[in-house]
Amino acid sequence: MTGIEGVFDVLGARAPLAFFATLDATRLAHGYLFTGPAGVGKKTFARRLAQSLLCETPKATLLGYCEHCVGCKLFVAGTHPDFVWSEGTIKIGTQAGSALHDEDLTARDLVRELSLHGYRSRYRVVVLGDVAFATHESANALLKFFEEPPSGVLVILTTSAPGSLLPTVRSRFVELGFSPLPVADVEAVLRKGGVSAEQARIAARVSLGSVTRARAVLDEDGAGIRDASFAWFEHAMRGEPVDSGFLRLDDRSLSGAEKRAQVGELLELVRVGVRDWAASALAGEDVARLADDQRARIARIPARDPQATAALLGAIAEIERIADSNVSAGLVVDYLRVQLAPR
Repeated sequence: MTGIEGVFDVLGARAPLAFFATLDATRLAHGYLFTGPAGVGKKTFARRLAQSLLCETPKATLLGYCEHCVGCKLFVAGTHPDFVWSEGTIKIGTQAGSALHDEDLTARDLVRELSLHGYRSRYRVVVLGDVAFATHESANALLKFFEEPPSGVLVILTTSAPGSLLPTVRSRFVELGFSPLPVADVEAVLRKGGVSAEQARIAARVSLGSVTRARAVLDEDGAGIRDASFAWFEHAMRGEPVDSGFLRLDDRSLSGAEKRAQVGELLELVRVGVRDWAASALAGEDVARLADDQRARIARIPARDPQATAALLGAIAEIERIADSNVSAGLVVDYLRVQLAPR
């Protein structure tokens, strides 16, 4: 692809690739927010972009790395002094530590890391994958640095729930959306990871373009959650009692972000179920399904008149908007159940 010199090993991500392929160092912003469903390559792209910037082989493009220079070797080994990586919830912290060595990265650690310049590179790259903030205070502590970090510092956030971030944080970044992956790409990733051809094909078909979901289908627990979500959907659509225990919303060991992720998974599968149910009602049983393995379950849901069907499709879109905010996970599930129930 034009705009890439050397290696840049990613799948999908056509829009982000096209965006960064047009940039050079003079047009690089200080911060980017990568959004999109889980498992579509946001964190992988962030790592590849970071390695591109820290590669020491001269090149004419922003994207691409050589894999052979000292910078690339340090990056692959996880010891590059100008790369900081963390995943999960950011807490405020009680004292400044070292983000490169502490297990949990805090807001105070980040303030320190964002204050430093590159040691051996012109860039210092900080990636916060699947970022969430434990409190508004932990997010507010970083606003100044998110808005105007020192020259040469690049911050990348990734999230599948951008609405859960404070607007003041979100507005500090250039936001780029990542779309679901083609089925063939998901299958390729699974096979590269050692999954057999047949298992990879089946998991990719029901993955909805997410490597994370495909791996969950292959995992016994993940497959159980998927099946429980479709069972929940069927009962809710039939107006029957539902059991939401599989979401673990009462589990105090889970953070708010983890609970929102669970509900986000349920909501995405419900959206697929509603789509297949509506398509079957409007176009017949021979229509192509997104969740073909759930055909029998969806067939047991009674049809509704076209007006009610259209209203439900609109309600799902509204619930997705609500779920992408700070509304509690439990309230989102309750509202979803009410909207799915027959009137």
